[in-house]
Amino acid sequence: MNRLKVGDVTISSIIERDGPWRVAETMFPSAPPGAAHALLREMDPRTYEAATNKMVITYQSFVIRTPHHVILVDTCTGEDKGYPAPMDFPKQPWLDGLAAEGLTVDDVDYVFCTHLHIDHCGWNTVLRDGRWVPTFPRAKYIFHKTEYAFWEAAAKQGPVGNHKPDVFLMNCLPIMEAGQAVLVDDDFSLDDCITIIPTPGHSPCHCCVNISSKGERAVITGDLMHHQLQVNQPSWSTIFCADPEAATQSRLKIFETTADTPAMLLPVHFPSPTAGRLKHTADGYRWIFVD
Repeated sequence: MNRLKVGDVTISSIIERDGPWRVAETMFPSAPPGAAHALLREMDPRTYEAATNKMVITYQSFVIRTPHHVILVDTCTGEDKGYPAPMDFPKQPWLDGLAAEGLTVDDVDYVFCTHLHIDHCGWNTVLRDGRWVPTFPRAKYIFHKTEYAFWEAAAKQGPVGNHKPDVFLMNCLPIMEAGQAVLVDDDFSLDDCITIIPTPGHSPCHCCVNISSKGERAVITGDLMHHQLQVNQPSWSTIFCADPEAATQSRLKIFETTADTPAMLLPVHFPSPTAGRLKHTADGYRWIFVD
C-alpha cells in the first residue's frame, strides 16, 4: 500500500500474503448465480484474476504513526500456530515488512484488533519456550470488550462455526494474562486522532478504526468488506459473517457517511493500493482506488 498522510498521521501496511485467493461464488452465498462473475469482469483488474476466476485477496496489517504513538492495526495469521491449508502460507514476508517499516517489536505502543478472527490477531503472540507470549512487549492491546467476552465464552464451549477456540487461547488470552490487554467500549478514544466505530455483523463487535487529523479522515474498515464486489452489492455478506444482515447494515452505515467525501477507506483484504474512496451512483456506490 502507498504510504498515506492524514493530517499529522501517516499510515502504511505490512503484507503477509496477497494474490488470487477465493472464488466469489463460494465466498458470497447470497449472490445470484453468475452475478459475481459478471461484475468482476467490469471491475479494476487488480481485484480479480480472470485466468483462475479468483478474487485477489490481501492479508495485511496497518501501521499508524501519530505524533504520539505507533499503532499496529490487525496482526494477520502469525507464525507457529499450526493452522492447516490454506492458512499455512509463509510468514517471513510479514516479518520482513515490519523491518522495512523501520520497526522492531519494541517500537509498537498499541495493537488494535478490529475483531478476533484467525487472520486479524495472529501476530499478537509468539511461541517462546513452549508458551504463547505477547509479540510486542511494550504494547497495550486494545480489544472491544464485547468482542473479547464473546470469544472468551466461546473458547470454553468449543468450536463456533468456522472459528476454533485455540485462536482465542493462542492469540488473546496470553495478552490478558500478561496484563497488556485493554478492554474498551464503543466510545473509546486513544488520543485526539484515533477513535473506533462499532460495526457488528461480521463478528459480534467488529469495529472500524477512525483516523482524523487536521480536517482529514481515513477509516480502517477491517472485514467490513472483503472485496470490491461488496461496494457494488452491500447486501452480499461472506460465508464468514456471523450475522449477515447486521454486516450489511454496518457496511451501509460506513458507506453513507463516507461516500462523496474526501475520507479514505482502508479495507484489510483489498489489494494494493488498498485505500479508496466511495462515490454515490444511480445504482448505489462505486469504489475508486487512491493511487
